[in-house]
Amino acid sequence: MALALALWLGAVPLSAETEVDVELFLAVDVSRSMTPAELEIQRRGYAEALISTEVINAIQSGMIGRIALTYVEWAGPLSQREIVGWRIVETAEQARAFARELTANMNYSMRRTSISGALDFAANSIEENGFRGLRRVIDISGDGPNNQGDPVTAARDRTLSRGIIINGLPLMTKDGLGSQWNLDDLDAYYADCVIGGPGAFVIPVYDWSQFAGAVKRKLVLEIAAAPPLVWHAQATGPGGYDCMIGEKIWEQFRRYYSEP
Repeated sequence: MALALALWLGAVPLSAETEVDVELFLAVDVSRSMTPAELEIQRRGYAEALISTEVINAIQSGMIGRIALTYVEWAGPLSQREIVGWRIVETAEQARAFARELTANMNYSMRRTSISGALDFAANSIEENGFRGLRRVIDISGDGPNNQGDPVTAARDRTLSRGIIINGLPLMTKDGLGSQWNLDDLDAYYADCVIGGPGAFVIPVYDWSQFAGAVKRKLVLEIAAAPPLVWHAQATGPGGYDCMIGEKIWEQFRRYYSEP
């Protein structure tokens, strides 16, 4: 009875090893380049997507019919902030409860961009969350390349070696506080340097009005394990991207402002 109640509330003890269709870690960029308005769009976009009929149907159509989900915001190597901890989501009410908690309080942004730090944090969290998923997925969004911490490819490879899939949501809106340092082909960077694993894919966002819809498509694909359609980055990734480009841009920026 206690376990049934915990399942209904979505708060399962970490020792329960509850089986789910997918363990889904939502890793969302809140680095300093993001404006307060953009941070709010992201939170509300994920909340809107989670309570959509399409996402609820994808959850309930799985082999087990439930997923484990968490939402964490990230910036620098040691800057990760858990907004909603690991939960069971198998009903529309549980999805609404997750969405309400997600949008209850809006926080300020943090400094720098360490995709590698976010991936390592997410992989460790998945390993220790007490769930056993048929699939384990990190869903990572960001508006720029890695510019601090370990090289992103090293973190990607460590994550993939643990049997975890990485999908990407590059934010290519060309605005924000640090947009002058972002990449015009950030989707290709994500395709070559960040994502990986069976069926991994990238869905770029070119305008904030597209955000909630892109998140909804992405969640449905991840939850249902459906073969993704070919989005832009999958077709155009050059296969030889300089995955240290973010670090090089940051070093140029640092030198420019430190020279007399």
